[in-house]
Formats: sequence, structure tokens, C-alpha cells
Amino acid sequence: MIASLAGTVRALGPLSAVVEVGGVGLLVQCTPATLARLRIGEPASLATTLVVRETELTLYGFPDADARDVFEILQSAAGVGPKLAQAVLGVHEPDAVRRAVAEEDLAALTKVPGIGRKGAQRIVLDLRDRLGPPRGAAVPGPRSGGADLGAGGVGAAGPGEAGAVADTVREALIGLGYSAREADDAVSRALAVLAAPSGDPGGPDRPGGNASAVAPSAVAPSAAAPSAGAAPIEGAADAATLLRASLAVLRR
Repeated sequence: MIASLAGTVRALGPLSAVVEVGGVGLLVQCTPATLARLRIGEPASLATTLVVRETELTLYGFPDADARDVFEILQSAAGVGPKLAQAVLGVHEPDAVRRAVAEEDLAALTKVPGIGRKGAQRIVLDLRDRLGPPRGAAVPGPRSGGADLGAGGVGAAGPGEAGAVADTVREALIGLGYSAREADDAVSRALAVLAAPSGDPGGPDRPGGNASAVAPSAVAPSAAAPSAGAAPIEGAADAATLLRASLAVLRR
């Protein structure tokens, strides 16, 4: 088993990164939130696990050993493979997974694409004694951090980059298992939330608006982004901010 790696990030994609270790580029499958922590050309350290299949070897990377441990435990549930386990961690933090299982919160588990009610019940039944209680006092939102999300690196988006950032986030959501329609809708709604003035109580996806509210903690007020179809504005959301806001929309 390859338990960890440390090297220089050479490339980033919606669901993977290439990390050069000792002159060898290793392709590592990661959640979008984990990739949002990485920057091309900078050093990175990831907890990892190697999944061996008859025709392939796949390396999965995580920000810490706790996420890796939850990934491995999830696969002990009937019907859960590495891709579905990664999708769970793409939607929920490790402690959120523990809490959902401990409290038999089927609604939280079924927010993961690919998990229906019966699958959620099976995960609770199989893992309630294995995951243990949440380790933290509170469950944080998706991991924050600057993002160079994409092979060319996408940081804070300028006026000409907002469309590319939105496309990158859509690809990441589709890679997690959401349908193209769900991804498009989530990104559009997240952009509208980020673009609305912080004091506007009636904007889209805000309390009193025309759609469900997105938790304020999931959106950085200072990271404004253009709404769908609007002209890009200066200070548009970076990929990490837009991804967090889109996932917040999908969780509701």
C-alpha cells in the first residue's frame, strides 16, 4: 500500500492531479475539494491508498489520514466501491459522514449521487459500528483553500476567466456523479447567490427569494461572481468558492 506521497504538482484536472515524486509523475484521483488545495508547480503532500483491480491500479489521494480512513471504511459497506466512496467524500466531510451514519440520516446520505434510500440504509447498517462518532465538535463545510483547479490552473477568476471556472466546476460535479442538468442548475444558482449583494434578502437562493436558501457559511461574501448569462464582473469567484457554493445548493 502507498500510504502517502509528497512531491510537486505538475497538472490538475477536475478529478485528478499529477504529482511528481522522484522524477516520476503519479496520477492521483482526488475530490474537487482536495484538488482545490493544490497549485501547479508547488509542493503537495497527500495521504493515499492504492486500489488494486484486475486490469488497473488506481491511486486515491486525500488531504489527511482521517479522510483516507473513512474512504477505506466506506468500501466495507455492501455495494460501495472506491468511486462511490470518493463521491461520498466529495459531498460530505469525514465527520459529516460519521454523523449521518450515527444518526441514521438517510437524507444526508442520499444527497450523494449514486446512493438511493436502500443504499443509504445498507451503509448505516454496515458501518454504524465501524465509523464511530464524529471527532470534531462541529462539522465544517467543504475544505477551503485557493484553487488552481484544472490542467492549466484556475485561481481567482478575472473577467475573462469566469466562464472557464464555471465549466471546470460543472465537470467536477459531473465527475462526482451528478447529472449534467443538476450540475448546470447548481452552478447557475451558486453564481446567482455569489453575485447578489450580501444585504439582499430576496435574491435568488436566499431566504425570501424564489429558491431555497444556501447556507451563508458556504459562500464567501467577498467572492462575488456573475449570475448566469450576465457579463463577468471583476472579482469573480474562484473555482474553490464556486464549487463550495454549488455543493451547498445540491445538499439542500
